[in-house]
Amino acid sequence: MHAQPTLFVSHGAPTFALQPGRAGPLLAALGRRLPGPRAVLIVSPHWMTRGLAVTASPRPATIHDFGGFPAELYALQYPAAGDSALAARVAALLGESGLRVELDAERGLDHGAWVPLLHMYPQHDVPVIQLSLPAALQPEAAWALGQALAPLSREGVLIVGSGSLTHNLYEFRQRDGADEPYVQAFTDWARRAVRRHDRAALVGYLEAAPQARRAHPTAEHYLPLLIAAGAAAPDADVEVMDGGISHGVLSMDAYVFNPPAAH
Repeated sequence: MHAQPTLFVSHGAPTFALQPGRAGPLLAALGRRLPGPRAVLIVSPHWMTRGLAVTASPRPATIHDFGGFPAELYALQYPAAGDSALAARVAALLGESGLRVELDAERGLDHGAWVPLLHMYPQHDVPVIQLSLPAALQPEAAWALGQALAPLSREGVLIVGSGSLTHNLYEFRQRDGADEPYVQAFTDWARRAVRRHDRAALVGYLEAAPQARRAHPTAEHYLPLLIAAGAAAPDADVEVMDGGISHGVLSMDAYVFNPPAAH
């Protein structure tokens, strides 16, 4: 069984499903060249819970958790199979680290999960489970959560943190013009920190990164990066996928943390 990389992807606005821009083809090419995973475990900021929960449905529904977008978006479905055995394995594995995980047999996949996977695996032929993001999760704990999930990569599971490298929702709603310079500044900082495996900087981003509070007024779209980085091998070869900037304020970068054995 192939060891899998871990990924951080920026899922952008829901319209990313229909308007792939620069990032969509990059994710599609990535899906074609990665060794076939047995399943995907994805974390999205659009499922936040008090504790930890994981989808355990054999056929998770496609959740259209957004409003005011084109009608075509609401017709899209991503009918990937679930994997209840893997969900139980995740609960057991995290339990070894003292983390209690609820198995949720009703929850489907939100757009933070199915939109990037629609580009990577358009035939929805890879089983998918989703792990929730605890509402009170702090950066250091997010990294530790990734570390606890790391054995899954060696078991053929593709771990994906789906967020947004920058995410200022107020500015997204107000923007109609050129890219904001702070977005590129934060993007450049993140690329350097990720390539260096600089845990201290990435966890302490509010103090370390330029205009971090503007790039992330709230943390939920940044934390999936820390989970992905924590799940990666300390000596992983980091591949940066330059997804450009969407809507002037959303950096669409993605990172592939390749397992050392692959090189």
